[in-house]
Amino acid sequence: MLFNLLSASATTSSGTGTGGSTWGTWLMVGILVLILVVFMVYNRRTQKKRQQETMDMLDAIKPGNKVKTIGGICGVVVEICDDGTFVLETGTEASGKAYIKFDKQAVYQTDAVVEKKAPEAKSETEAPADEAAAETPAEETPAEEKTSDEQ
Repeated sequence: MLFNLLSASATTSSGTGTGGSTWGTWLMVGILVLILVVFMVYNRRTQKKRQQETMDMLDAIKPGNKVKTIGGICGVVVEICDDGTFVLETGTEASGKAYIKFDKQAVYQTDAVVEKKAPEAKSETEAPADEAAAETPAEETPAEEKTSDEQ
């Protein structure tokens, strides 16, 4: 269908009907290819970002977190294994508890919070200078209030 539109555009712009390619047709094809490439790059970046967020969430799961699997089983994580699995405790005291081993990839929802990376610690020489600068405005504030109260 797109080829038919492009060929119709080429025949009408050349005027002869023999089907010559003009710069307008190539420009239209170039724009379509450019849009396709931009869409693919954007889609790939979004997919990588979403995959990284999912991996961070799975790595944040610790014993005691509540988890819901893709199969709909809800429970509390009891143990994290080294082979990428975890043990889930389901049930209650009254109905009886059950322990099921799942792959980490089976997690659908969790209450685990991903810890954000802390900025690097400042060196010891910078810290006292910052503390002194932070204390100076606090000391000046009461002095300024006294002068305004005296007037």
